[in-house]
Amino acid sequence: MAPELSTDSDAELARQTQAGSAIAFEQLVYRYEHRVHAFARQFCRNATDAREVTQDTFVKASQSMAQFDARREFAPWLFTIARRKCIDRHRAAPPPLDSTLPEMVDENHPGELLARREDQQQLWQLARRCLTENQYQALWLWYAEDMNVTQIAQVLGKTTVHIKVLMFRARQNLGSRLNPSNTPADAVPNTSTNYLAQ
Repeated sequence: MAPELSTDSDAELARQTQAGSAIAFEQLVYRYEHRVHAFARQFCRNATDAREVTQDTFVKASQSMAQFDARREFAPWLFTIARRKCIDRHRAAPPPLDSTLPEMVDENHPGELLARREDQQQLWQLARRCLTENQYQALWLWYAEDMNVTQIAQVLGKTTVHIKVLMFRARQNLGSRLNPSNTPADAVPNTSTNYLAQ
């Protein structure tokens, strides 16, 4: 049974957790577990690994909560932990028996760039094949998690300028794959939100 939902902000729940409230941390877990799992599922080879990464993320968050600066945003901090756990899991896992990509699970709407094209799941698969890991993660955080450039920079451990360049190159690369007959300028899908201006 789901706990009664709190209306407190993430920052307030984090402060309560730091003061020793297990209930406050449970509220944070309830708010973020599906989002963290969806993020982990994009980078893990199977659902079991994604569940374990999600669990490991919250264990680490609980252990590290004393170091969390409650004046900062909670979501980028948590997704930074999740990303590191995905990297750890990938490094520890044996190589796959074949080179085929795992089937992607579309648990969140990926946003305007990919929604305008054929089936969203196929587009995420295309993005997975043709983008670098950082480009793919930046796009996922932008469209699926609705994070801004500053938050993505925090999660990926890059500067905001680096993230803007990653996003621009990812969109160009993906756009050229989706519209190979267009010129590079025409190939970049247009969005209503201009992250380069942020």
